[in-house]
Amino acid sequence: MPDPLISLLVGIAFLALLAVIFWPDDGLYYRWQQARRMSARVLREDALKYLYTNELEGRHVTLQSLAGAMGISMNQAAQLLEEMTRLGLVETHDDAYDLTDTGREVAIQVLRAHRLWERYLSDHTGYREEEWHARADEVEHLLAPDEIEALAIRLGNPRFDPHGDPIPTAEGETPEIQTQPLTQLSPGDLARIVHLEDQPELIYAQLVAEGLHPGMDVLVVEKTPQRVRFLSRGNEHVLAPVLAANVFVALIPKEQVETAIKPLGDPLSSLKPGEEAEIVAISRTMHPAERHRLMDLGVLPGAKVRAEFTSPLGEPVAYFIRGALIALRDDQAAKIFIRKLSVTSGNGQQEATQALVEATRKP
Repeated sequence: MPDPLISLLVGIAFLALLAVIFWPDDGLYYRWQQARRMSARVLREDALKYLYTNELEGRHVTLQSLAGAMGISMNQAAQLLEEMTRLGLVETHDDAYDLTDTGREVAIQVLRAHRLWERYLSDHTGYREEEWHARADEVEHLLAPDEIEALAIRLGNPRFDPHGDPIPTAEGETPEIQTQPLTQLSPGDLARIVHLEDQPELIYAQLVAEGLHPGMDVLVVEKTPQRVRFLSRGNEHVLAPVLAANVFVALIPKEQVETAIKPLGDPLSSLKPGEEAEIVAISRTMHPAERHRLMDLGVLPGAKVRAEFTSPLGEPVAYFIRGALIALRDDQAAKIFIRKLSVTSGNGQQEATQALVEATRKP
């Protein structure tokens, strides 16, 4: 006959196991079901976002194009479209699929959340540009409509994400922009970069490494089947056509050519100890978080700067700006543009040190 105590302990253990698995809200079964529902919702919302972006560009989505874009099988794509049709999110026209009004509302919120979050990552965090898209892909499914609106207000209701893509309003309104890939321009054409395609990630990373960003003016000087060569702010860039095809531009009047190719100024890194200059601009290729930090320290257009001394290893270099010494690496100083003034007489380092001593004496 089994020991009653052992039977009791076995029964308690069995009940505990059932509680761990089936306990409401926190049980393993509940969490598994919740994760499965979340995965299905994410897949559905990704599909709706894909349909909507194609709608904005005037393209229809087919079963084959959806499967290829989302990296799923044709059977999975067919099941997904069938489900969305049943839910009233998608409707069929011949061999193409279009959004219903309900599906479009969902897609707008997902796309709006994605691009607002990319803007947030760009302006308020230290994440690298190559990470923005993937991180926004994760967050876009988690934000409720009221959270999306709160984020938009916090960011000042931006019209474009950091890649130059328009951010739809809550009603789905988007600014109209006429663009074309850089590969369609001819030598002598002047244009402004409006958008950098952030997919595939490998190509986008190369565009970022080249220092390209929306807002740059470019002058095409050569186009061959092997390369596109252009000037921007005194620098020459050479891209393979596969890269240039991911750079979208808007043509601007040719009378602005001189402005487009004129350098912003000398880089701060060219300043020698004792030389003074006036800051002209900070390159937009500098990460926004780093740029904001330097601006808080007084690195602003119009501010006077003097190179003081170089560290024994060659960098960082100490610069005297607005009564304080700021140490900058060469790669940081290369993105700050200056207009040289004159060579400072006397010992600049002693003056800077004396200024720091006097500053510490102030109450």
